[in-house]
Amino acid sequence: MGVALVTGSGGLIGSEAVRHFAGLGLDVVGIDNDMRQEFFGAEASTAWNVQRLTADLGSQYSHHGVDIRDRDAVARIFEKYGKDIAVVIHAAAQPSHDWAVRDPFTDFDVNAGGTLTMLQNTREHCIEAPFIHCSTNKVYGDTPNRLPLVEQETRWELDSAHPYYEGITEDMSIDQTLHSVFGASKVAADVMAQEYGRYFGMKTAIFRGGTLTGPAHSATELHGFLGYVMRANMERRTYRIFGYKGKQVRDAIHSHDVLSAFEAFFRNPGSAKVYNLGGGRHSNVSNLEAFAIAGRISGTEMITEYVEDNRIGDHQWWIGSMAAFQADYPQWKQVYDVPMILQEIHDANVDKWVPAA
Repeated sequence: MGVALVTGSGGLIGSEAVRHFAGLGLDVVGIDNDMRQEFFGAEASTAWNVQRLTADLGSQYSHHGVDIRDRDAVARIFEKYGKDIAVVIHAAAQPSHDWAVRDPFTDFDVNAGGTLTMLQNTREHCIEAPFIHCSTNKVYGDTPNRLPLVEQETRWELDSAHPYYEGITEDMSIDQTLHSVFGASKVAADVMAQEYGRYFGMKTAIFRGGTLTGPAHSATELHGFLGYVMRANMERRTYRIFGYKGKQVRDAIHSHDVLSAFEAFFRNPGSAKVYNLGGGRHSNVSNLEAFAIAGRISGTEMITEYVEDNRIGDHQWWIGSMAAFQADYPQWKQVYDVPMILQEIHDANVDKWVPAA
């Protein structure tokens, strides 16, 4: 069946993509230079995941510790495999609001420039290969915060009569809004992936993810909501809540459900397709609700600290609609909800995430 080329192959979605497409019979080429460790520190390193992939998949997986900003090195990989590349899954990114402000040049070069490098090489060497781009719901900026939210005991919520109650759809504008520096670099990448689909006729899909999660996440405070909730609970860390009374809502989609969506597009690709990607009404939670679930799973209450100011550009409420994707791929079904996700994260790390001595 050829080769699946995966960037960010040591990260959550990248590593799950490696396993998933290897399971379909493809050889997999991974690109990941463990820049997550530079972004977030040693605990966020993805090296352990790369080692595990290499051990588990053997010759079916070929790893390249290449920076996606290095155009010549990326081009050499594409030149080596050429038209054998059957699909490109672009999951590499700088993923944090907070980090982007510290170094906007690196943020933009990785997110926008790196995406352009991947798109152009796909165009030149394997133009028929579907290109799956991991975008983000942050391309909508803080527009979701203008929704008429109602405060409830444990969450902010929309009235059930509101058009977005079942989930925000892709018709929400990305203009006239505060994106954050990170959001702006992801908008550039998002639009470029669309443009390569429209202008060059490439088979591109732009998946605007909400909270993508699972046990393979190298969870840290600045990125990896549910993973970090469970980690903080199990290691007895103080979890800092940033604003909104801890009632901010996120939808969460497990990496298994993400990859089944990617496979559906791979098997029947379109051009310049844009989809929200999240848990929707099936799988969503507020901070306070996540703390309660984590506590029930571990048998230990969360330790928290409240910070009055919310993160700039952060969403007060986000539940995305999967209706557009499900209309195009009606066979796709979501399996995991939040309690299942947190339980799996707990069970996968119960021997590793322990309180400091």
